[in-house]
Amino acid sequence: MTVAAEISFVVNGAGRTLELDTRTTLLDALREHLHLTGTKKGCDHGQCGACTVIVNGQRINSCLTLAVMHRGDSITTIEGLGTPEHLHPLQAAFVGHDGYQCGYCTPGQICSAAAVIDEIKAGIPSHVSADLNAAPKLTETELRERMSGNICRCGAYSNIVEAITEVAGRLA
Repeated sequence: MTVAAEISFVVNGAGRTLELDTRTTLLDALREHLHLTGTKKGCDHGQCGACTVIVNGQRINSCLTLAVMHRGDSITTIEGLGTPEHLHPLQAAFVGHDGYQCGYCTPGQICSAAAVIDEIKAGIPSHVSADLNAAPKLTETELRERMSGNICRCGAYSNIVEAITEVAGRLA
């Protein structure tokens, strides 16, 4: 028996309303119902980060949450960060630093990186923050820890760190 629900949220700045099976993940709502295919389905178990989106300013694995849980939320996908004509600074930096190879993980990496920069600016510590009462510093160790939930099977990690460091330095 299928139970459907009407779900309204803001996706990339636009109000959207969908009638969905209550078991539909946020990932499937974005990809299959809203046709925002930039967000990728990788492992479908929350282990790879390819499905990372930003919900109310927090990065989440969209494969691990149901769309019905996000009524009224503001959701940003890779399509909401920039366009081919007007790239988000992180998108441009990923291109400039070759922070992608096959590109499959790139949308999740970039969404996660945007949220990481905001976390650091907000003073939110990570597991490698030496002093939990001090503002976290933008270091390679800090970035690698915060980005550790996003897997790149091609191994472009150094380039990804360089791209994030460049953008975070400009936004600081």
